[in-house]
Amino acid sequence: MPAPDVSVILPCAGFGTRFGAPYSKELHCLAPGVTVLDRSLEAVVELAKSGLNVRLVVVIRTHKLDTVSYLARYAEIFHIVFVYQDESFEPGLDGAIRSALPITHGPVALVLPDIVVTGAGSAGSLLTALRHIGVAGWSVVAAEERDPGTLQQMGALAVVERGGVVTVGAAAEKPADPSGFNAFWGMVAATEEEAHRLPDVVNKGADSPLAGAFALMVERIVNYNTATG
Repeated sequence: MPAPDVSVILPCAGFGTRFGAPYSKELHCLAPGVTVLDRSLEAVVELAKSGLNVRLVVVIRTHKLDTVSYLARYAEIFHIVFVYQDESFEPGLDGAIRSALPITHGPVALVLPDIVVTGAGSAGSLLTALRHIGVAGWSVVAAEERDPGTLQQMGALAVVERGGVVTVGAAAEKPADPSGFNAFWGMVAATEEEAHRLPDVVNKGADSPLAGAFALMVERIVNYNTATG
């Protein structure tokens, strides 16, 4: 099998305690035959449609075999690799990313299965972001947000526009003090050389590597963390 042009980490090992449903939150139905997971993968499907060879690295635990079965429908679109979350790492998202990184190749994107990017151009957003990682080594797909409560629950960003180009001035994961932040990210992309720092993007105690990143602003990003969406 040829080496992938891009790798996408999809962390599906969480327990979804806030979601409160008897099934995995990414399998929540949004329309007939369409789940949250399908919507979250739309931008990844677009990568494959553009001609890129995409490796999807899915991080799981044993309670996520329903998600494994569901992803079979994408077997002809991506090269899908499943890896169990290494319990010697942190139990959260940073540990999931660390579990996936050894089997990534090329630029790496982080796509969360319960985050959906919507609006005009949303399907092509990750492809555009990947095309801009060369300058700072990083890019994000982000949406404007002013609500402090929302920013405290997300990967908060302070984005600045200069000459029609939007970049990240500062970033923090779920900041206790959201003042100064005006957006949050939905997807992150990094060069192969920078990808080892991806766990720091979601680690509350780490300095975020996203400062200076190119930011592609989209209309809306929906976080399906609860059964009500």
